[in-house]
Amino acid sequence: MHICFAALLCCLPLWAAPAMADDTDPALVVDRYIQHFVVEPDGSYRLSVEHAKTIAARSALQANSQYYIGYNRALDDVLAIDAYTHKPDGRRIAVPDEQIKDQQEAASADAPLFQDTRLRVIVFPEVEVGDQLVVHYVLRRHTALFPGQFEDLSASLPYANPQFHLIYDMPEGMPLFADAVGFSELAEPPPPGRRRYHWQYQDGPHTRPEADSVSYLDGGKRLAVSTFASYPAFAAAYAARAADKVLPTPAIAALAASVTRGLPGARERALALSEWVRRHIRYVGVYVGAGGVVPHAAATVLANRYGDCKDHAALLEALLGAAGIASTAVLVNNGNTYRLPEVATMGIFNHVINFIPALDLYLDATADAVAAGYLPASVMDKPALLIGPGRLARTPSRQPGRERSVAWFDVRADGAGSFRVARESTGAMAEPYRQAVRDTPPAERSQLARQLLQGLGQQGQGVFDPGRVDDQGDHYSMRLEGSSDNIVSLPGPVGLATSVSFWGGISDTIGALAQEPRRTQDFVCPAIDADEEMGFRFAPAVKIVAVPRPLDLDDGLFRYSARYRQEGNTVTVTRSVRFAHEGMVCRANEHARMQPLLERMLRDLRAQIIVEARE
Repeated sequence: MHICFAALLCCLPLWAAPAMADDTDPALVVDRYIQHFVVEPDGSYRLSVEHAKTIAARSALQANSQYYIGYNRALDDVLAIDAYTHKPDGRRIAVPDEQIKDQQEAASADAPLFQDTRLRVIVFPEVEVGDQLVVHYVLRRHTALFPGQFEDLSASLPYANPQFHLIYDMPEGMPLFADAVGFSELAEPPPPGRRRYHWQYQDGPHTRPEADSVSYLDGGKRLAVSTFASYPAFAAAYAARAADKVLPTPAIAALAASVTRGLPGARERALALSEWVRRHIRYVGVYVGAGGVVPHAAATVLANRYGDCKDHAALLEALLGAAGIASTAVLVNNGNTYRLPEVATMGIFNHVINFIPALDLYLDATADAVAAGYLPASVMDKPALLIGPGRLARTPSRQPGRERSVAWFDVRADGAGSFRVARESTGAMAEPYRQAVRDTPPAERSQLARQLLQGLGQQGQGVFDPGRVDDQGDHYSMRLEGSSDNIVSLPGPVGLATSVSFWGGISDTIGALAQEPRRTQDFVCPAIDADEEMGFRFAPAVKIVAVPRPLDLDDGLFRYSARYRQEGNTVTVTRSVRFAHEGMVCRANEHARMQPLLERMLRDLRAQIIVEARE
């Protein structure tokens, strides 16, 4: 999945929500960061930035010896840059002109027409530990992203930041709404005929981002400001910029008729059109016109056969309209942010999908690995701004998806043997695995058997059957079979693993949830619906000494079952796990309840069958 508004959010860190511990990175100190906007009634502005940071440890040299100024060449002019390295002895080494260069962002030889977003790169000279790197620059936005409007969103990186000031000089009749957390407002006299809003960051402890934690923007220190009175007003402004881009043309109408011919219902037609866009329009991360928020005309996207998420959504909306299906563009977050600021800003919105009200159906035609009718996990349970009706909604938090794997090992008297593994994915999980196999070159597919064996500490060879990778639908299966020289290291006694991960599995899934022994931050916890079977047929010369005990767990959220059945010299291991939270986000305090169960599951997944050679 691609994030197509990345250029607008490149400066927003996704650090996890703060807690009591202090994990502030000591390698860098942001001595001073002052950002001053002077906004005009038409929404244009002049931005002055002063940024000084001290390299306190060698680990900060690589990432901080350059400075990047992002701008859009269709909207912005970089008017002035003054940058230098300030040595501890007081010397100032200016950055020469030849070390300030323009660099096109997300460049693509396939789509030179779409490249408007650029970076001004400043390379500091003679940087050493103890140096202070200083930048002053002025940027003029001569054309507003949304005419007559202004908005901004800021947060802090996890460094000491004692002087972080955000200043907004606004026209007298242009109120600025704010959502400030961790920023205190300062009162000071405004310039004549204007209003000044001044916030100062409240420096303090930072915490490391815990695994799979939600974004810092969900609950951390942030400042969102906007002249939009509401999100519906913001949706109206977006609609005004994009409305003429989704008009059907004769070519679009002909394509819609061809793709939907013979399909009886609106849902079937909508899914077919979304699948066509997903499979035939390449994703190219491009930003054009008004700072990357305005799509190309649907006819242009169809002719070029490429575009970013806005372009995919515009073409799909036009195709749906030609097929008589009303739809709207939807702004969402394609990351780990699950809350909106209270004021209406571009904020967390970095992706565009489609919504069909009559079918209550969301479609993401940019998702190359997710079939139509399903959503990528990264856009599920997200606040969604429906552009057409101008209202906020929320994407679904659940969708059907199930995993099942079966692995059987035949073990000879010398411990060598053969194996067969099959994996079946249904519902939302089918297309991601099908696409992953499609994207794996045949030469690399042949290594999958070796990788599987290496995960078990074994060596051998095998053959991978990718199944029907060019099919569509809600079911996909693949198989692997081969041989190993040492399934069991006899004579033993020796333990034999009872779980194996083949492109993910129950062990990996539970391990991911349990990787933090203690949590202080909310975290993403998608639903789980998985079954595994693992069998061992041992030669008569192999004695089964012990098998693990069964386990059943059920706390209302998790249902876990493990069974070990011995019949003669055959052992069958079956496991299942179900987990369904009411949303995609689990609260930090819920983890304390989960952790004991997760630990018991992991102990079971590490359980072994003990075998030895018979005397």
